[in-house]
Amino acid sequence: MLQLRPTCENCNRSLPPESTEAYICSYECTFCASCVENVLHNVCPNCGGGFQQRPIRPKDELMRNPSSTNIVYKPINQEKFKVLLGKNKDVLPEER
Repeated sequence: MLQLRPTCENCNRSLPPESTEAYICSYECTFCASCVENVLHNVCPNCGGGFQQRPIRPKDELMRNPSSTNIVYKPINQEKFKVLLGKNKDVLPEER
């Protein structure tokens, strides 16, 4: 089951469970739409994968299985990320 992390890992923006601005990679690294588009360019800084919009859990299910309260805040290291971005930016996620 998805954790539904509460914030963007890069900018710490709030991403409540009903947010349409939350994006995740296959490891559930969670970022806001702005960071995915303008900073990360659809390249996860942790695994190099791409992002998909995080699904929204139905309210009834959210009551039974609440979202995570664990904040993962680790802004990207620009220098390290440049290498990963250069390698993956122009490669489709399914071809990385």
